[in-house]
Amino acid sequence: MARSLVIVESPTKSKTLKKFLGRGFDIIASGGHIKDLPKSRLGVDIDNDFEPEYITIRNKTKAIKELRQKAASSDKVYLAPDPDREGEAIAFHIAGEISKLNKKIYRVTFNEITKKAVLDGIKNAGQIDIKKVYAQQARRILDRLVGYQVSPLLWETVMRGLSAGRVQSVALKMICDREEEIDKFVPVEYWTIDADFEAAKKQIFTLRLWQIDGIKFEISTGADATRIKSEIESQSYKVKSNETTRSRKSPPAPFITSSLQQDAFNKLHMSNKATMAIAQQLYEGVEIGEEGQIGLITYMRTDSVRIASEAADAARDLIVKLYGERYLPETARKYKSSKSAQEAHEAIRPTVPSLIPKNIKKYLSREQYRLYDLIWRRFMASQMAPAEFDVNTIEVESGRFLFRGSKSKMTFDGYTVLYNGDDENGKNGFPSVKAGEKVKLVEIRPEQHFTEPPPRFNAGSLVKELESNGIGRPSTYAQIISVLVDRKYINQDKRRFSPTDLGKMVKKILIANFPDIFSEEFTARMESELDKVEDGSYTWVETLNDFYGPFKADLDKAVKHKARIKKQTEEKTNEVCDKCGSPMIIKIGRNGRFMACSAYPECKNTKSLENEVETIDEKCPNCGAPMQIRRGRFGRFIACSNYPECKTTKNIPTGVKCPEPGCGGDIVERTSRKGKVFFSCSNYPKCEHSSWYRPLKRKCDTCGFAYMVERSTKAKGDFLACPKCRAVVHIDNPEPVTT
Repeated sequence: MARSLVIVESPTKSKTLKKFLGRGFDIIASGGHIKDLPKSRLGVDIDNDFEPEYITIRNKTKAIKELRQKAASSDKVYLAPDPDREGEAIAFHIAGEISKLNKKIYRVTFNEITKKAVLDGIKNAGQIDIKKVYAQQARRILDRLVGYQVSPLLWETVMRGLSAGRVQSVALKMICDREEEIDKFVPVEYWTIDADFEAAKKQIFTLRLWQIDGIKFEISTGADATRIKSEIESQSYKVKSNETTRSRKSPPAPFITSSLQQDAFNKLHMSNKATMAIAQQLYEGVEIGEEGQIGLITYMRTDSVRIASEAADAARDLIVKLYGERYLPETARKYKSSKSAQEAHEAIRPTVPSLIPKNIKKYLSREQYRLYDLIWRRFMASQMAPAEFDVNTIEVESGRFLFRGSKSKMTFDGYTVLYNGDDENGKNGFPSVKAGEKVKLVEIRPEQHFTEPPPRFNAGSLVKELESNGIGRPSTYAQIISVLVDRKYINQDKRRFSPTDLGKMVKKILIANFPDIFSEEFTARMESELDKVEDGSYTWVETLNDFYGPFKADLDKAVKHKARIKKQTEEKTNEVCDKCGSPMIIKIGRNGRFMACSAYPECKNTKSLENEVETIDEKCPNCGAPMQIRRGRFGRFIACSNYPECKTTKNIPTGVKCPEPGCGGDIVERTSRKGKVFFSCSNYPKCEHSSWYRPLKRKCDTCGFAYMVERSTKAKGDFLACPKCRAVVHIDNPEPVTT
């Protein structure tokens, strides 16, 4: 009996396909790419139309041998790597290894790993799309040209081991630019004025001052607010209008890669990397009881919101069954993808909508269940009826002042029964007053505000910003962030990114010397040109030629001035080396700023900058001089700025009192002998109360314990926990849940 061979990337997928295809097929996994550019050299012949030098990846010789043997003994070969450009390139390289052994080679793609999709894929197998291969090759060469030609510049001017990825460097620029915005931000004072009015039957309602003399206004000082308040108090008021309108809110589109990463980050506290790893498991297949091994979701690297008509029909049938006809729109919903989306793909959706998450929970890991539940709910909601609201808007006027307020009341939950169901339902409306009816002014509350700087990016908002600027593609988002963290270009604190000193320096060098190459606009344009290679509008060589001319000119100029660039990365000091007498300079490394001998490499003397200080708003209790935060051998501490004349020191307080009965001490920050920060009572060793987690001045709502601690885990993200009863408060869910 003739047998066919199916070659996939992942061994996990092999098991699922074997069940669907039966005994007439052998399934083998390549383990991803079998060929790539060499690591030890550029591997691109720039003078010969950028001809790439592909070599066998280390440790893949055995896999290639097995592929060749299996192909030689098979009737047909189906190449089934993932359905994207990278998968097409993998299929192309595998075909190059086996084409002399078997002429019947076909390309097959599965947007989902279900029996019907797999059998249809085999039935409709075609040929390798060489335009996709060339688009992927152009991207790979672009990244290699930048990485292997710019990174050495960073090695020679900053430190060895740094990297300058083509897209990653633009993401770093965006994070650094945001930090500069925050640093330069000057808060602007403004005031709002709210007023309580009393209608008949003693009904009190609150409105905000909306217009003065028929136009929107700005109150910028307390004096202006006080003057306006006095004028408002002298007026009598009546209702100008009280209207209720009907509003509808439509459901969001099903997930694409970027929106899945954003929602998983915001709702499940999953990192982008973890989200994609778990989504890959759900796509490749999970053992589901009598159903056996089945792929639970469609391919998770996509920028298309298209949905197959059969999937929409299945969702509509299930909506009627679970919720009734009212929750079903008249026709299946269709969503419009971005112009650059690859419409051959579908959105991320459950392959079998009738596999309701709670019914298969026992077969999934905790993280698989949470992500599948999120994907299932978003998809099902996308095919449901809109939510409906009554929006009550009331206006009260007197003279030149107009107050306004609006409240929404949900009248039909629609899709929110499944997704984002916390809309303003249940709010008390305004009283039933009529236009012209007099109301009594009860209280006026001017309130001071200050404008706030833009927030630092987190994993979700950074992906959103990259996508909106057309930078990167679905398969690259998670890796971009991972590289920036691994290279120590950025820190992550409370789930927000900030650039390190090293990251700021790398960004400064790259933008100063390659202003066009590492700009958002240029990077987005290159993505567009790669899309045009795939659709045949450009050749891959044309794309690389367009890029390389300006890039090479900038590179040559930067290399010529690398001595000047290096000097800009160093900071002079008044200290001299205690080993050779040369001047000491401040440099930047992976762990921040440090002092080094200027005679390096002849003299390799270095010193830590333990004496770097931060002045705080506190006076020394002994001499009145400003206090400073210093860093010593055993971590941070507070010391008098008059040291060594005044040697007053103390631990950094947390603002939380020790909860032990009768103690009266404060919880302070300390550092263990191994350098780990912990928190303990200032009365130690008399009081031994301590915690590894930073305390927060907030009583536990469940048991009343004096404080809660800041925690963070991969599964839960950032949250607060009670040390006594273990109640948990999630950052974006203030209601406590005891675990």
